[in-house]
Amino acid sequence: MLLAVGCGRTSPKQRLRDSLDGLKASLEARDVAGMQQWLADDFIGPEGLDRTGAKRIAQGVFLRHGDIGVNVGPLDVSLRPRHATVSFSAALTGGSGGMLPETAQLYDVETGWRLDDGEWRLTSARWTPRL
Repeated sequence: MLLAVGCGRTSPKQRLRDSLDGLKASLEARDVAGMQQWLADDFIGPEGLDRTGAKRIAQGVFLRHGDIGVNVGPLDVSLRPRHATVSFSAALTGGSGGMLPETAQLYDVETGWRLDDGEWRLTSARWTPRL
């Protein structure tokens, strides 16, 4: 019985991966509110970007592109108690719904996460264009 209970629990690393997948799905669905649920209240990005700024950037991108694609490369996950860092490459595409995207960019991304009330929240993000 104890073995069954232990197998039913999701590891912190898997829950973190699931949170990143949820954030990705929100972006691809062009869902600003869904995106914001993954951001910590004290989220910080490049050049002082805060939660409100991230919302505005997302709204602008969503208005410009009818289709958003987010392809994430292999994750490099570093877990610490209640905190984690996840680094990966990401290919972002945007288009108007045609067969091919109108824009595409590859980034190297480093994110910081914190476990709040059992949920992983994005506390920081840095991205550097690769191309």
